[in-house]
Amino acid sequence: MAFAADQLSFPARIRTGPHKGELVWGPLKHWRVLSLLHNPCYAGAFVYGRKRGGRTAEGKATFTDVPREQWTTLIEDHHEGYLSFERWEANGRLLLSNASSRGEGKAGPPREGPALLQGLVICGKCGRRMTVGYRQHRDELFPDYRCMTKAIQDGARVCERLPGKALDAAVARLVLDALNPLAIDAALKVTDQLTARAAEADRLRAGHVQRAQHRADLARRRYLAVDPDNRLVADTLEADWNHALREVTEAKDTYERARSEAAPLEQAVRNRLATLADDVHALWADPATPMRERKRIARLLITDVTLTRIDQRIVAQVRLTGGQHHCLTLPTPLGKAKSWQTHPDTVALVDELLEDHTHREIATILNDRGLKSGKGLPFTDLLVRDIRDNYQLTHRYQRLRERGLLSFAEYAHAIGVSETTVKIWRRVGLIEGIAYDSKNGYLFHPPGPDHPAPTVAQGIKFSDRLAAQQAALSEQSHRSAV
Repeated sequence: MAFAADQLSFPARIRTGPHKGELVWGPLKHWRVLSLLHNPCYAGAFVYGRKRGGRTAEGKATFTDVPREQWTTLIEDHHEGYLSFERWEANGRLLLSNASSRGEGKAGPPREGPALLQGLVICGKCGRRMTVGYRQHRDELFPDYRCMTKAIQDGARVCERLPGKALDAAVARLVLDALNPLAIDAALKVTDQLTARAAEADRLRAGHVQRAQHRADLARRRYLAVDPDNRLVADTLEADWNHALREVTEAKDTYERARSEAAPLEQAVRNRLATLADDVHALWADPATPMRERKRIARLLITDVTLTRIDQRIVAQVRLTGGQHHCLTLPTPLGKAKSWQTHPDTVALVDELLEDHTHREIATILNDRGLKSGKGLPFTDLLVRDIRDNYQLTHRYQRLRERGLLSFAEYAHAIGVSETTVKIWRRVGLIEGIAYDSKNGYLFHPPGPDHPAPTVAQGIKFSDRLAAQQAALSEQSHRSAV
């Protein structure tokens, strides 16, 4: 993949054809990398007898690898190598240990990982077998099914990568449903019908054997009754007899083969099948059952599972051992980042509440309504602020300013008092402030004709000025009531 990422070429020597011996440059392939890593020539060694040649029945030349202990000649330090022979041997052992995890086309033995369909999944794009990878979140492993052949061979992008947790659960339900008592009873009834049809077909095949035997006997009698001196007729009748004998042999072989394939189920087997469902369900649900055993059960029932991603759905074609096919369609699970996003309805509600409430008040309202964040946590004023910023909602301060509300300085200037006086008036309730945050941030409606009168006597104590302002406000309220 490093060569592909840097767009580097690799040399190769043409070995056959009109351009034999010429040096060409092209993309580095996986098989060539393995050839280099396994060739002791690059470790400074001379070897003879690494491969053994032969020919197939069609005359095609073949070569097979010979185990190291059977090499004819091995001379270490024969020439200067790119690495030491000891290092080359260590690399070989490392490649051998990694081979099981990177093997192609082999299901491999069931292992302890949580991927139920390990070794059974086929890529719907290219038809190759998919491997298993795991992602860990906290203490839980999440399986992914990946088609890695092109990525390994050519350094290309991963052909397909699909999350496996929901898929494994759906296939597990399918397997257990296939093993419920009603399904097994239906299968036994179908088996009885097939057995009856097989018996009828057996009767027809037996009749075919009898007719073939009758024709053979007739041909034999004709051959024995001919005059030996009539060689032409005798040869013809002998050929007819031999042909009839071959037909008898073929009919008997077909008859015996069909009988062996259509053998009826014994009663003991039928009874065991009837109790199999309860045993498998109990074994599957037992927490002490290793994942390896669940995989073995799945492999007994599933031939393979072909996965294809279509739009935002995962389509799984499940092929069971008995020949049945099932199609499962699942939504593509959201990634962690998307699954943690706040629900759009909650975002819209926050946008609506920002007209009349602060972040802390909005968090209280959302929690009272039983709503949760994308991670399932209760709302806080900081979380509401993050939602406002992430979804670019208009700030409450801006909303109030657009409605014409004034700041402390603007209100004080409008009636000719200091900002401190305005803050005192708001604190004691002489004027109403509209909070735009939870940190004593307020805006005010423009002053009307009944706003508190400013105190001009600077020498009056603050308590006296406050009492006078409260009295003036009370008098104004009384006049308004009258």
